[in-house]
Amino acid sequence: MTKNAERWVLTREILGADTLSVIMPVYNLASSIVQNLAETAKLYEEHEIRTQLIPVDDGSSDGTQEEIKKFLSSNHDAWKYVKITPVLLEKNGGKGGALRAGFGKAEGEYVMLLDGDLDIKPKQTPFFFEQMRNKNADIVIGSKRHRRSVVQYPWHRRLVSWFYFTLVRIFIGLPITDTQTGMKLFRRKVLGEALDRMLVKTYAFDLELLAIAHSRGARIAEAPVVIKFGNKFGALKPNTVNSMALDSLAVFYRLKILKYYERVEPVCPMATPPLVSVVIACPGPSALLNECIAGLKEQSYANWEAIVLPDENFEFGEPDSRIKIVPTGKVRPAEKRNEGIRLSRGEIVAFIDDDAYPDAHWLEYAIRYFGASDIGAVGGPGVTPPNDSFLAKIGGRIYSSFLVAGNYRYRYVAGGVRRDVDDYPSCNLLVRKDILHKIGGYRIDFWPGEDTLLCKDIIDSSYRIVYDPWVIVYHHRRAIFAPHLRQLGRYAFHRGYFCKRFPSNSLHLSYFVPSLFVAYISILLLAILPFGFSGLLPAFSVWLSVAPLLVYFALTLATVFSFNPASWILGAVGVFLTHITYGLRFIQGLLAKKAPCEFIGKDKAK
Repeated sequence: MTKNAERWVLTREILGADTLSVIMPVYNLASSIVQNLAETAKLYEEHEIRTQLIPVDDGSSDGTQEEIKKFLSSNHDAWKYVKITPVLLEKNGGKGGALRAGFGKAEGEYVMLLDGDLDIKPKQTPFFFEQMRNKNADIVIGSKRHRRSVVQYPWHRRLVSWFYFTLVRIFIGLPITDTQTGMKLFRRKVLGEALDRMLVKTYAFDLELLAIAHSRGARIAEAPVVIKFGNKFGALKPNTVNSMALDSLAVFYRLKILKYYERVEPVCPMATPPLVSVVIACPGPSALLNECIAGLKEQSYANWEAIVLPDENFEFGEPDSRIKIVPTGKVRPAEKRNEGIRLSRGEIVAFIDDDAYPDAHWLEYAIRYFGASDIGAVGGPGVTPPNDSFLAKIGGRIYSSFLVAGNYRYRYVAGGVRRDVDDYPSCNLLVRKDILHKIGGYRIDFWPGEDTLLCKDIIDSSYRIVYDPWVIVYHHRRAIFAPHLRQLGRYAFHRGYFCKRFPSNSLHLSYFVPSLFVAYISILLLAILPFGFSGLLPAFSVWLSVAPLLVYFALTLATVFSFNPASWILGAVGVFLTHITYGLRFIQGLLAKKAPCEFIGKDKAK
C-alpha cells in the first residue's frame, strides 16, 4: 500500500461513523463549478469518505447557481458516500456570511473549508487529517510556507502574502505561518464557537476565525499544500487591500485592546424554533413594501408570518398564506404596531419598516438569542441599500459618518461588535411577545420616539436589548436636503423632550453635542462679526475663537471624503446642516412643554 493510500485509510479511521462536511464558497464560477464539484465528489466517493459537500453560492451574477442546480439534478443519486447540500444566497454578502450559511447546513463532526475554485485540490485532504492526528489539533490549515508545500505563486502575491503574514505575527500573535490559504479542517465544536463570535464578513474572515479559535485555546497545526496559481492576479485590487487592512486592524483592536472575544457571551438558541410574527406598519401598497415582502420570502428561516397594516385594504399580486393584510385606517405607526402585536401568533414579534427590507439571514441570526431568558429584544444595523438614489445615499453617508452618529454609528453600518443597548429603532427590532403584553406595547401618544419609549419599558422591566451586527436590514434613506433634515428635526425635537421627561435612555451627553455646537456658532457670530474687521477684537483672539470651527470643517471633509466631488461637497454640507438642524430642534424639544404628535403621512422614503 502506498503512503498516500495509507493516509486515506487513516482519514477513514479518524472519521469513523462521522461525516466530513466540506463547505465550498463560490462566486461567479459558472464556467468551472460543475467540473469542480464533479472532481471533488468523485474523489471522496472513490476513497469511500462519507462526505457532505456544501457549495455555497454567494449571490453570483453569472449563472453559477443555475449550473449548481443542473449538476445536482443530473447527479442526485450518483454517489453512495457523497451527499450534496447546496446553499444558494440571493445577494452577495462576503466570504464570512457564505461560510456561516454553509456551517448552518453542516452535519459532520469534521468541517473542511475549501475554496470553490479548487486552487488547492481536495486530494490533499489526507494530509490534513494526518496532521490533526499527529499534532492532536483542533484545526489544521494549509500553509504555503510549510516545508513540504509546492507553491507556484506570482511574485506580487508572494510579496503581499509575506507582508501580511509579518503584520499578523506582530500584531495578532498567531503561532502559524499562513492564514489565507483556502483549505482548512476544523473540529465542529471549535468552528461553531468561533463563528458565534465572528464579526468580519469579507477578506479578513480567515484571520478573525483563527484568532478567535486560538484565543479560546484551540490547537492549530499546519499541513503542506500544492498550489498552482498561475499568472492570475486574483482579487488584489486597491479596494480589496484597503478593506483587508482595515478589517485586520479591527481584529487586532478587538482581540488585544477590547478583549472582546474573551468576554462576548455565546448565543443561546431556543429549544424549538419559534414562530416569528413580522409586523409591518405602512400607509398602503408601494414598490418599497413589495421589496420588503420579497426580502421576507427569501429568509433562510422559514417559520414566520407577516402582518401588514395599511390604511386601507389591498391585495398582493401573488397570495401567500403566511402574509395577512389588516387595514387599520389612518392612524399612527404605534397604533398599527399594537394591532399587529394583538393579531400575532408568534412567540417573537419582529418589527420592520415598510421602507426597509431584510437580509436573507435576518430572522435566522436574530432568534438565536432568545434562549437566554434575560434577553427581551434583539436589533441590528439598518444599512443604506445599494439601490438608493444618489441623494439618498448621501443622506446615508451623513447618518453613518463619525461626526454625526458618533458612538451610535453601529445603527447605520454593518460591523461593530455585539453589545447591549438601551434604545433601538423599530425599523429592525425583534421583541418577545410576552414582554410586549407585559408593558402594554407601544405608547401611542408620541410619534416619532415611540420606539425609544418601548425600549425604555423593556429595560425598566429588567430585560436586555442586544445588538448584533449580523442582524441586518436595508433601510432606504431620505434624500438630502429637505426630506433628510425634516425627518432628522423630528427625531431631534423628541429626543430633547425625552431628555427631561424620560431621561433613563435619552439623557446622554452625546445628544447634547450638536446643541453645544450651535451655541458655539452663535457666540462666535455675536463676538466676531460686529468687531472682527474693525480691530476692536484682537487678531489673536479672533483666530483662537475660529480655530475649533476650522478643525471641525477639516474633520468633516475627512470623514465624508469621496473621489466624487459632488458626493464629497454634498456630504460635507449635509453634515454641517445636520448638526445645526439637530442642535436647534433638540433645544426646542428641551424647552417644550409638550411634544406635538400629529400624523404626517408624507414621511416616507421615495
